[in-house]
Amino acid sequence: MLNTTTFVGLDVHARSIKAVALDAMTGEVRSATFAYDAAAVAEWVGSLDPAAKCVYESGVTGFDLQKKLTALGVDCVVGAVSKMIKPSADRKRKNDRNDAEFLARMLSVGNVVEVWVPDDGCEAARDLSRALDDAREDLKRCKQRLSKFLLRHGYVFSETTPTGRRKGNWTAAHWAWIKSISFPEKADDDVLAYYVDAVRQAMEDKKRLEKLVEAEASKPRWKKRVDSLRCLKGVDAMTAADIVFEAGEFSRFKNARSFAAWLGLTPSEHSSGESARQGGITKAGNKHLRRVLVEAAWHYISASPHPKDLAKGQAPDPAARRHAAKGIRRLVKRREEMLGRGVHKNKANVATARELACWCWAVGRMIENG
Repeated sequence: MLNTTTFVGLDVHARSIKAVALDAMTGEVRSATFAYDAAAVAEWVGSLDPAAKCVYESGVTGFDLQKKLTALGVDCVVGAVSKMIKPSADRKRKNDRNDAEFLARMLSVGNVVEVWVPDDGCEAARDLSRALDDAREDLKRCKQRLSKFLLRHGYVFSETTPTGRRKGNWTAAHWAWIKSISFPEKADDDVLAYYVDAVRQAMEDKKRLEKLVEAEASKPRWKKRVDSLRCLKGVDAMTAADIVFEAGEFSRFKNARSFAAWLGLTPSEHSSGESARQGGITKAGNKHLRRVLVEAAWHYISASPHPKDLAKGQAPDPAARRHAAKGIRRLVKRREEMLGRGVHKNKANVATARELACWCWAVGRMIENG
C-alpha cells in the first residue's frame, strides 16, 4: 500500500465500468467510463500511475476482471462488499461515480477487506460442485411438480409391503404405478408424459454431474484432502468435494473459528455495556457450504463414536484419519450432552455443524501442512 499514492475504485457492471482514480498526496480525483474492457482500464490506469492499486466490490461479476487486470500488470483486488459500510448520508446520492470514488477512498486508507481470489482450476471445480447443487434442486422441483400434478387429480401412491409399511416414492414400484396411470383427457396424458420426462432427464443430469465431480475430486490436487475429510461421519465424497472446492485453501483461514465465521455458523451478538446478548447464527457467509454442513451434522444423532470405515479407493492421510476419529468421538459426545440438557434438536444440530466445520478445517490444514 505504501508503494503507491494512486488508488482506483471500479464500479463494475455487466457492460460498463466506471473508474475513479484518487491521488492520495494531492487529493486530485479523475474519472473515466469504459465498456467491459480490461485492456482499456489497464491502459488508463497505467497512464495515471503504473503503481496504482485498483479495487472493485465482490458480486455477480466474479473475479474475471481482477484476473484480466492482474495479467496485464495492474494491481487489482476484490473487496468484500459485506464489510463496506457506507455513510448514511450517501444512501440518497448513489450513482456509479460516487460508488467508485467511495471504493478508491476506502482503499487509500486501508479500509478494504480483500476477498481471496481462487485460481482458474479452483474456480472451475467450485463451479462444478455448484452445478451439481443446482441439478439437485432441479430434480427436487421436477419431482414435486409431478407428484402435485397427480395429487390434483386424486392420484396418491399408497402401496404397502407385506408387513404393512408404505413403499417409498421414486422406487421401482412407484414408477410402475405412475406408468399405469391413464387420464380420460389426452391433454392430461401429455402433461403427465412431460413431467415424467422432466424427472428422468433431471435424474440423468444429476448422475452425470456426480460422476464429473467425483472425477475432479480424484485429481492429485484435491484427492488427499477429499479422502481425509471423508473420514468424518456425515461427510461423503460429494460433501467432502464441496468443502474442499469451496474452501480452496484451508490455510487462508487463520484458525477454525474464522473458517466457521466464513460459513456464517457463529452466533450473532448484540452486546453493549453490561448487556451481553447472543442470538442465532449470523448466516453471513457461504450459504451453499453452510447448508451442506448442517445436513451432514444430522448424521450425529444416531452415529456411533467408532471410527468410520474406509470406502473403496479412499486413501486418507493416516494422521488425518486419527484426528478425524477423535473428532467423531467429540461430536457424538457433544450432541448427546446437548440433547440431554434439553437443547432443541435444530439448535443442537447447528451447533454440531459449527464444530464439524472446525474439524474439517483442522483435517484440511493437516494435509496442507504435510
